[in-house]
Amino acid sequence: MTGTDILLIALIAIVLVVAILLYLRSNAGSGLAEVLAERDRRQAELTERLSASQEQLSGRLTQIAESQSAAQARMAEALQVQEREIAKKLEERLADVTKRIGEGLEKSSKSTETTMGDLKERLAVIDRAQKNITELSTQVDGLQAILSNKQARGAFGEIQLNDLVTQALPPSAYSFQATVGGNRRVDCLLTLPNPPGAIAIDAKFPLEAYHVLQAATTDEERIVARRRLAQEIGVHVRAIAEKYIVPGETAESALMFLPSEAVYAELHANLPAVVQDAFRRRVWIVSPTTLMATLNTVRAVLKDASMREQAHVIQAEVGKLLDDVTRLDDRVSKLDRHFNQATDDIRQIRISTDKVTKRSERIQEIELEQPSAITDAAPTPPRLAAVED
Repeated sequence: MTGTDILLIALIAIVLVVAILLYLRSNAGSGLAEVLAERDRRQAELTERLSASQEQLSGRLTQIAESQSAAQARMAEALQVQEREIAKKLEERLADVTKRIGEGLEKSSKSTETTMGDLKERLAVIDRAQKNITELSTQVDGLQAILSNKQARGAFGEIQLNDLVTQALPPSAYSFQATVGGNRRVDCLLTLPNPPGAIAIDAKFPLEAYHVLQAATTDEERIVARRRLAQEIGVHVRAIAEKYIVPGETAESALMFLPSEAVYAELHANLPAVVQDAFRRRVWIVSPTTLMATLNTVRAVLKDASMREQAHVIQAEVGKLLDDVTRLDDRVSKLDRHFNQATDDIRQIRISTDKVTKRSERIQEIELEQPSAITDAAPTPPRLAAVED
């Protein structure tokens, strides 16, 4: 039973109660019997109406129940359809999600494999780099041990000087551990022609003083360390100027080789007085880079001197070359005369062939002529035109 049916029954009851009250008020003066009779009649009518209303209500309820059953059946069917559609969509979505998850897992697996491969390669590279670093540290330790020994450090500078000189100059232009000034041995002697003459090169490596300068943390320590470095360089400069600049035997200057660009830069940056003192003593301080530039200049000087020594040979060869050019010119002239004679002979031959061609044409014209009448007399031979020889 719906809310509409309940409301309808309540309205009917209210109408009946109101009708009874109105009736009782209008007939208040009548007798009790009439009232009771009328009441019975009204009750009977009301009962009939209630019976009719109940029948209508029962039919209405049956109809409502049937319509609700049908609606429930349609709703159930619609729900089943929706459920099937939802289940289908859920299955499709689940399959799609499963597929995507599978693809994602596959890609992730491949990416992980690639990453692991790259990681293994990088670990291998790192391992090799670690081994190289270990070897390099061992070599650095060995180099430090070498440089800590003054004799070994001097040998290191001499070896570097040897490599630079042998790479830049021919063997005839230098000698190592040469003797100058009687019994003084120099690390390298460049044998140049006069001027400038032989140039001595001595390798020096003031590494201890430079290390003290690098380890300084205050301005006072740096000043003291630079003063020590300047003193050591000054001692080497004076020794080279006194030992390896020999008048009449060597050039008026010598070279002091510093096998460290850092020490060379420190001198020119913060110790200009030391460099100026070396200039006054004609001792040129060079580093590996500046020494290579100097050696290239020396090679150019040697080449120029060699050219001057071979100048007479070059002049003789040039004279012979001029004789060869003269003979070649004579032979070309003779060949030109032969060509001119051959050209003239060909021209004369062409003239003769033209004459022969003209005579042949005239003979052919005579053979093609037809006589106008046949006579007993022998035909008079035609006269050929004279052709200039």
